[in-house]
Amino acid sequence: MKPLQEKLSRYTAPQDAKQAGIYPYFRAISSDQDAEVIIDGRKVLMLGSNSYLGLTNHPKIKEAAKAAIDKYGTGCAGSPFLNGTLDLHIEFENKLAEFFNKGGVMLYSTGFQTNVGVIPCVTGRNDYIIFDETDHASIIEGKRLSFANTLKFKHNDMNNLERVLQKCPIESAKLIVVDGVFSMEGDIVKLPELVEIANKYNASVMVDEAHGLGVLGSKGRGTCDHFDVVDNVDIIMGTFSKSLASIGGFVAADAETINWMKHNSRSYIFSASISPAATAAAMAAFDIMVSEPWRQDNLWKVTNHALNGFRQLGFEIGNTETPIIPLFVRDNEKTFTVTKMLLDEGVFVNPVISPAVAPDDTLIRISLMATHTTEQIDYAIDKIYKCFKRLEILK
Repeated sequence: MKPLQEKLSRYTAPQDAKQAGIYPYFRAISSDQDAEVIIDGRKVLMLGSNSYLGLTNHPKIKEAAKAAIDKYGTGCAGSPFLNGTLDLHIEFENKLAEFFNKGGVMLYSTGFQTNVGVIPCVTGRNDYIIFDETDHASIIEGKRLSFANTLKFKHNDMNNLERVLQKCPIESAKLIVVDGVFSMEGDIVKLPELVEIANKYNASVMVDEAHGLGVLGSKGRGTCDHFDVVDNVDIIMGTFSKSLASIGGFVAADAETINWMKHNSRSYIFSASISPAATAAAMAAFDIMVSEPWRQDNLWKVTNHALNGFRQLGFEIGNTETPIIPLFVRDNEKTFTVTKMLLDEGVFVNPVISPAVAPDDTLIRISLMATHTTEQIDYAIDKIYKCFKRLEILK
């Protein structure tokens, strides 16, 4: 065996979990992604999807995707920089730019590619990237690809952020990058305070709206709109794989920043364009998000119902304020075990262990959709409560 293969073969954690009967990943779903899904031929209540507005099976979105394939084919066969730009892409970019009141928008093939393309593109040597310690993995990878200096601050700690900024030379370019809604624990960035501090130190701000779009703000505009600071945030990033029922990503910024990135962002220039079907689906979902505010209203109805229910029963759910609800377990094996127990009871949840969270912060991640009902939430809470009690996670 070659040294590389020998090193990789020592990784046996998945095999160990499978042998114990608690391996929780790659569970095959044989239906659309809605409040209920089909796994192994039976209905399961889905509490692990990021389809916050419940749009992945909407007939208008499926029709739009099919029509795009009929008109444009199945792929663009090149990057946006060369042969891969469609009039459909430009139409959607213009809609998003108007929606976020920014000078321009770029579409990427995925949300992950957006962050790894934007962050190292707009920063360079002698610049500074300042990031929250619990930022999404795509932000972490993006800052790793940059030649800039990188500094982190304690999670949502604005006093610590200011102390970090004081370490940066006054004349240096500084970019603060944060999640709007933190993806594992569901809390919201303290954006008004962050913007005030950023202005004090002449720093630029980038907000990842992956979990804020469709959830917060007027017509689902996200965290920046929720706090009425859109004009004070320099770069807004988002994804189509959650509320917008497709796949892809975008970045919105002033015209000069977009011009620079269009000609320098490597994951944009050297990667194929987002497919016609994915673009059309995301744009149709966007139109529905804007025109059907009841979806956002119902999402918050079931979210508040679930938050109250879990709190009343003594679950540890941290500082979440959103449809992302962490149920802390603080034990790797019990996290996997309770995930398996719940699936057996007909409830699909996601286990979160290190490195997604700190080793002592393992949890079950619940994420809710506009198409859930309060009756489904009550059913799930009952099952989760019984399983947690059985494993003595709840005392």
